[in-house]
Amino acid sequence: MKIQNIDKDTYRKKTNLVMVSFVALLAALAILFGSILIAFFGFEGVTESGSTGNFHLNVLGVILSLIATSFIMNKVKTYPYFDDIMYVWKLKQLHHRIYRKLAAIKTKAEQNDHDSLLILAFYYTTQKQVFILDNNTLTIASVQKSINELYEKAAEINFGIDLNDFNIDLLNKY
Repeated sequence: MKIQNIDKDTYRKKTNLVMVSFVALLAALAILFGSILIAFFGFEGVTESGSTGNFHLNVLGVILSLIATSFIMNKVKTYPYFDDIMYVWKLKQLHHRIYRKLAAIKTKAEQNDHDSLLILAFYYTTQKQVFILDNNTLTIASVQKSINELYEKAAEINFGIDLNDFNIDLLNKY
């Protein structure tokens, strides 16, 4: 995976629009599906407890709306508009994958393993990028410190780190 430059303002606008659209579509479809199901299969009248007895149909409407919204989002995520959002989403998935192996990677990095240093450099650099895009300013300082320490270590042992050399397959050996 190659690091891309993402404009923070554009990314935030797109992310906010997609989230609001997703929630609005989910709500509208839930009401629509629930209404249709109640119209065809619902009970008329109200019990003494004030219930209409259509709760299960409303829940089914929400489930159907979730399925429909997920299907729609899965189809539109390949549009160019979603490139920035999908890039960050894939980065976050990759971060989780690296994090699960982080102890082993750090152990090998202490032994001056070039691939481990490359993975850590990619991890910390892209983590900083995601934190900036998501306005997570609390931990950027510690990530920057990790980046600085990593590059100092690489310089001490004369390892050149080029983030373009990072490949997801490097994680398979951990």
